[in-house]
Amino acid sequence: MAGKRVIAICQSGGEFETDKDGFLSYKGGDAHAMEIDDKMKYKDFKTEVAEMFNSNLNTMTVKYFLPSNKKTLITISNDKDLKRMIKFHGDAETAEIFVMTEVVVPEASHMPGSRSSRTTLSEAGVPVDAPPNVMEEDVADDSNQAGLLLDANFDIVGDTNHGDVDIDIPAEIAAPINAVGSYNEKHAKATEMWQNNITGVGQRFNSVHEFREALRKYAIAHQFAFKYKKNDSHRVTVKCKEEGCPWRIHASRLSTTQLICIKKMNPTHTCEGATLKNGYQATRSWVASIIKEKLKAFPNYKPKDIVQDIKQDYGIQLNYFQAWRGKEIAKEQIQGSYKEAYRQLPYFCEKIMETNPGSLATFTTKENSSFHRLFIAFHASLYGFEHGCRPLLFLDSLLLRSKYQGTFLAATAADGNDDVFPVAFAVVDSESDDNWRWFLLQLKTALSRCRDMTAGVDREAIAINTLSASRSMTIVADREKGLRESIAEVFKDDEIYHAYCLRYLSEQLIRDLKGQFSHEVKRLMVEDLFATAYATRPEGFQRCIESIKSISVEAYNWIMQSEPEHWANAFFPGARYNHMTSNFGELFYSWVSDANELPITQMVDAIRGKIMELIYTRRTESNQWITRLTPSMEEKFEKESLKVRPHQVLTASGSTYEVRGESIELVDIANCNCTCKGWQLSGLPCCHALTVIGCLGRDPYDYCARYFTTNSYRLTYSESLNPIPSIERPGRKDSSQGAVTVTPPPTRRPPGRPTTKKNASQESMKRQLQCSRCKGTGHNKSTCKEFALEF
Repeated sequence: MAGKRVIAICQSGGEFETDKDGFLSYKGGDAHAMEIDDKMKYKDFKTEVAEMFNSNLNTMTVKYFLPSNKKTLITISNDKDLKRMIKFHGDAETAEIFVMTEVVVPEASHMPGSRSSRTTLSEAGVPVDAPPNVMEEDVADDSNQAGLLLDANFDIVGDTNHGDVDIDIPAEIAAPINAVGSYNEKHAKATEMWQNNITGVGQRFNSVHEFREALRKYAIAHQFAFKYKKNDSHRVTVKCKEEGCPWRIHASRLSTTQLICIKKMNPTHTCEGATLKNGYQATRSWVASIIKEKLKAFPNYKPKDIVQDIKQDYGIQLNYFQAWRGKEIAKEQIQGSYKEAYRQLPYFCEKIMETNPGSLATFTTKENSSFHRLFIAFHASLYGFEHGCRPLLFLDSLLLRSKYQGTFLAATAADGNDDVFPVAFAVVDSESDDNWRWFLLQLKTALSRCRDMTAGVDREAIAINTLSASRSMTIVADREKGLRESIAEVFKDDEIYHAYCLRYLSEQLIRDLKGQFSHEVKRLMVEDLFATAYATRPEGFQRCIESIKSISVEAYNWIMQSEPEHWANAFFPGARYNHMTSNFGELFYSWVSDANELPITQMVDAIRGKIMELIYTRRTESNQWITRLTPSMEEKFEKESLKVRPHQVLTASGSTYEVRGESIELVDIANCNCTCKGWQLSGLPCCHALTVIGCLGRDPYDYCARYFTTNSYRLTYSESLNPIPSIERPGRKDSSQGAVTVTPPPTRRPPGRPTTKKNASQESMKRQLQCSRCKGTGHNKSTCKEFALEF
C-alpha cells in the first residue's frame, strides 16, 4: 500500500502579516512545488528545498501551519517532524511550507577572547524591581546637567561618579572587537545599517531627539558607550565614556531654525575594544524604536521575548522593566497617546451621536478636569433591546488593565436565541455607589429617548411589542456596591424587579461565614444554595434550605435573611427566564478584555466595531431561518413536546384547566400560567400546558413568548450601527464643546502583574460535580442514590 503523499508548496522571500483576529498570512516572495511522502528523509527534503531557493543549509529553517491553526508556526527539524507534518494534513492534497533564513550565533565556548563576567543592573546597585513609572517624555531629552545622563528608569548610561548604570556586552556573545566594533557576524549584520548614522561635521538633523536617536544607534553599531557633557533642547556635547579616549562630538541648533547641526567631531577612538567595559545607550525610546514594527504584527509581544530578541540581535542585555517600558512607549507610538485620547472625548462623543442618531454618548469630569466617567449607548442596541429582546437586563463590571485603570460597567440583554446582546456600557474611574447610580440614570434616559423616537413611527414594531413603553422589567445584578438602593431609586416609578445575582450571593455567603469549613463543605453549601434558588415551589425551597441547615445553622440563618424573594424562583415575582447570574455577557466582556489596553477612544471604537459586526452577522444568519422560533428555542420547545404524556384534562373554571397525571397541575391558558411554574420560568409552554393546548386543538406556537420568535429576533438586529469616520479632534473653534478639557484620571496602573487568584466560592462552584445518570449535582454516577434504587 502506497504511503501518504502531499504536494508541498514551498514559499520564501515574503513576509507574514497579522490580521485583526491574530491570524497570519504570507505575502510576496517566490513559490515552488514538490511532492513528498512519509518515506522521505528530512535531510533529503531540506536539501531539495535549499536547491530550489539557492539557500544555505546551515542557516535555513522550514516551518508550516497546522491545518486548523493560522497563528502558530511549527518548525520541521528532523524526520519525525516531517512525518508529523504529512500526517497532520490528513486528507489534504497540499501543504504550505515556509522557508526562512536565520543567522546562527556561535556558541560562547567557541568564541575566542570571550569574557566570563559582566556588570548587570542589579550588580550596579540599581533596584531592578523599581516600579515601571512610564513618563511621557524621555528624561534625557530635557536634561541639561553637564556630565550626567539621567534617566528616571535607569535606561541610559551616564557618568559613574553620579551613580550611572553600565550595560555590558554579555559574556556569551562577547568577542574580539575590531576598529569599527564588529564583534560577531550576527550582531554586525543587525547593526550594519547604523554604521553611518553619524557622518561628521555639517550633518544636520530635524530635532535634538532625532540626533540623540541617531547617536545611540551609531554607538551600538561601533560598540562604545558615551556620556553627555551638555544636553539640552538646543545643544548636545558628548564624549566617549572610556577615560582618555579622544572621541567627542558637539552639535547645536542652527539659528532661526529647529535644525540641529554637528559643529565639531573627533571620530578617533583609542579605547581598546577587547577590554571594553562600557555598555550601550539602551534607553526605553531606543527599545521602542527597535520593537515597534514587530509589535504591530504581534500585539502580544511579551517583555521577556523582547529581552531575548534584543540580546540575540544586538548583544544587549536588558532587564524585564526596560523591555516593559520600551513596549509601553512603542504601543503609544502605534496606538496614539493615552493623554490625547482623553482630550478627544468631547469631539468623540459628538461624532458618535452625529453618525448614529438616537445614540447617547456623554461624559463627566472632576473639578480639576480629570476624567470621571463615560457612558455609551448606541441607537441600534437600544432599539434592538426595546423591540426584540425580552425585558431582562444584566448588570456587571470588569476591571480595566489600561494605563489609567478604571472600571467597565455594562448592561447586556439576552436575545431570542439566548445569546448576549450589548445594550449600553460605561467607563468610570472606579466602581462606586455614585458611579452605578449615574450609569443607571443614563441608561434610563437612553431607553426613554429610544421609545420616544420610535413611538408613532415604527408602527409594525410597536404592534408586535405592545408593552414596549410600559412593560415590566427584571434587572439581574449584585445587591452590593449600592445597586440595591440605586435600582430602587432610579426606577422607582417603573415596574422593575431586582433579581440578585446568585454568583455574587454565593461568594458573599462564603466570605461572611465565620466558622472553619473545609473546601468540600463550602462546595456543598454553594450547590445547595443554587438548588434552593432553582426550586420552583415553596416546598422544594424548604427541602433545600433544610439541607443547608443540616450543614451549618449559621449559613441557614444568613440565607433566610438574604431576601429570598429577590433570588429564589419559588418567591421571585418577576420573570428572569431561568437566568440566575449577572455575568451572562461573557462574549461582550471578552471583547473588552481584548481592547482595554487601548487609549479610551480607541477602546470604545473597537467595541463599536465588534457590535457592528455582531449585528450584521446575526441579521444575515437569521434571514436563512425557516422556523417560527429561533434555533435554540425551537430545540427546547421540541424537547418539552416529547414530555407530553396522556393526561386527564378537566375544566376547572373559565380558562383554567386541571391536568392529572403524575401530579395534579392547574393550567391557566389565558394568562400563560401553570402551577409547576415551568411555563412562567421559561417563556415556553410546559408539558402540562401543551397537553391542554392539544386538547383544545390550538397551535402551541401561539403560546410561546414572542421574544423567542424569528420575527422578534430579526427586529433585534434590524438597525445598523454606523462607523465613526474619524476621531481626530479638530481645532477648538470647530467644536461645540471645544472649551471642555479632559485630562487622564490620577490613577495609574501599579507595578507587577494583576492577580488572577479566584476566591473560594468561585472555586467551589467551578469544581462542583454533576451526575451523568440523574443530572443532579454534588455526586457522580458511582454514588448516585437514584440509580441504586432502581435495583
